[in-house]
Amino acid sequence: MRVVVLTTSWPRTEQEFAGRFIADAVERLRERGVEVEVLAPGSGYRDYGLAYGSGMAANLRRRPWLAPLMLFSMWQAVRRAARAADLVHAHWLLTAAVARFSGKPFVVTLHGSGSAGRFSDDELARRSPRLVRALLRPAAAVICVSESLAEAVRAAGLESVVIPNGVRIPAEVGAAADPPEVLYVGRLSPEKNIDTLLEAVGDLNLVVAGDGPIRDRVPNALGAVPHAEVERLLERASVVVAPCEREGFGLAAAEAMAFGRPVVAAAGGALLDLVADGETGLLVPPRDAAAMRAAVERLLGDPELREQLGRAARTFAGERFGWDGVIGRTLEVYDRALDA
Repeated sequence: MRVVVLTTSWPRTEQEFAGRFIADAVERLRERGVEVEVLAPGSGYRDYGLAYGSGMAANLRRRPWLAPLMLFSMWQAVRRAARAADLVHAHWLLTAAVARFSGKPFVVTLHGSGSAGRFSDDELARRSPRLVRALLRPAAAVICVSESLAEAVRAAGLESVVIPNGVRIPAEVGAAADPPEVLYVGRLSPEKNIDTLLEAVGDLNLVVAGDGPIRDRVPNALGAVPHAEVERLLERASVVVAPCEREGFGLAAAEAMAFGRPVVAAAGGALLDLVADGETGLLVPPRDAAAMRAAVERLLGDPELREQLGRAARTFAGERFGWDGVIGRTLEVYDRALDA
């Protein structure tokens, strides 16, 4: 099988989080014998400076006149690449506008994005259902990475299948660091509720791995680190905090669960798919610093509860997010798309 992957986000270095889950999926598809050509900003088509920095949505708001140039470059690239392909796999809603003109069957994965605001996949499905139907109806299949995204797509009158992003499930995990560490992994930007995070646990032994426009508010942040370092930090952590209630999936939380670490998560969006309160982690009201601190302190003060929740979280992650299952279900969607 030969597949063209069309994406507006792709990691340019080992330190970048953006699009890392797509790159990991491509690697696993290739391991299963699928020939994959990736069309990404700067390595497949010209993005005219729109893809990175503040993010696609923010850049488009500032320089909307560049959108037609980028879309034309994407169209040229996908038409060329699709000649030798069986299928096009487009990531995010924007790429569906281009993939439909590839001349080949295409599937679309919707990821959602809190940083995109009202232009995120789920918000567009709620606000502009007719536009979303027009973009997605020609697709052979629509994949959503979370149930919350799938609900928005169904409300817009479309069918979809839920296939979460995959994460590595380590064979074994060592003991957490002593003294206990509280970990946040992710972008440092306002929509991630970084202010709530700092107010809640900034004076505890907080470790922050990430970069973004408000990094200056987190002076001890490690910045963007390679994924291998993220996994080392997860193994050291006693508690992982996910303060943003608008995650399209919640990759950091899923990886924490794979490492058997309990997550304190804001109750909203895709995090509700991941964290079952009192079973695989603790849920707190969004933007409630006092509730978040209380939940973190509860876990730090109760090693047995941490162990219990972490063990259940690791089992859940293995069942839902392990790569074998995720790639297997993706290949089933590909096969159905080609048969149709």
